[in-house]
Amino acid sequence: MEKGRKTAIITGASRGIGHAAALLFIERGWRVITCSRGAPPEKCGLNEAWAAHISVDLADTGGVENFITEAKAALGGEPLHALVNNAGMSPKSPNQERLGCLNGDIDAWRGVFELNFFAPLKLGRGFAQALSSGGGAIVNVTSIAGHMIHPFAGSAYSSSKAALSALTREMANEFAAIGVRVNAVSPGEIETGMIQPEYEMLIPRIPLNRMGTPEDVARAIYYLAGEDSSYVTGTEIWVTGGQHMF
Repeated sequence: MEKGRKTAIITGASRGIGHAAALLFIERGWRVITCSRGAPPEKCGLNEAWAAHISVDLADTGGVENFITEAKAALGGEPLHALVNNAGMSPKSPNQERLGCLNGDIDAWRGVFELNFFAPLKLGRGFAQALSSGGGAIVNVTSIAGHMIHPFAGSAYSSSKAALSALTREMANEFAAIGVRVNAVSPGEIETGMIQPEYEMLIPRIPLNRMGTPEDVARAIYYLAGEDSSYVTGTEIWVTGGQHMF
């Protein structure tokens, strides 16, 4: 690692918000270490700024442990300045229907919580020392669905994101003692692979009258990770185009 250059770890970076965040951090002079279950797009081949991409399933306990070990090796003992917990999933039924409290498989709920809730907790613990050394920040990606009933997001996903919002506050309180800030961004309807055609009906509920882009969320993540937010912790930024007001 080049000394003096900041480093971020970004999960779920092969597409969508995570990929946009990785590209933005690189554009602004950071090195990134990323992970996802798949490889990043070939057009974004690894270079000296994209220091490492690790293929891993963070819903698996062993996968989290292996990722922490490999990412620390990539860090080479250098400080970590940002951890972006973006990886998440929202399973649907075989016919793409919303899975609720009555029809959702309980084991599927456990899988959702492992990735959406426990992985951020485990990664925060695993990289705490490196983040403390860098005076770093954690940014958790929650969701508007964690704060209100969503017509398409499943109950397990929504509940896990609500739990992640609460975890963000708890982590902010405890990690402050080691000089690490913890915040969250709460996206609304963002044009990613999770969006289905039926989401178009939600646009009239958005004051800015459009869906957001992954880059909209990436910029909020970057703000919370950087020095411009050095006195901000325990905060959740809505990136919803105003949808959360209704």
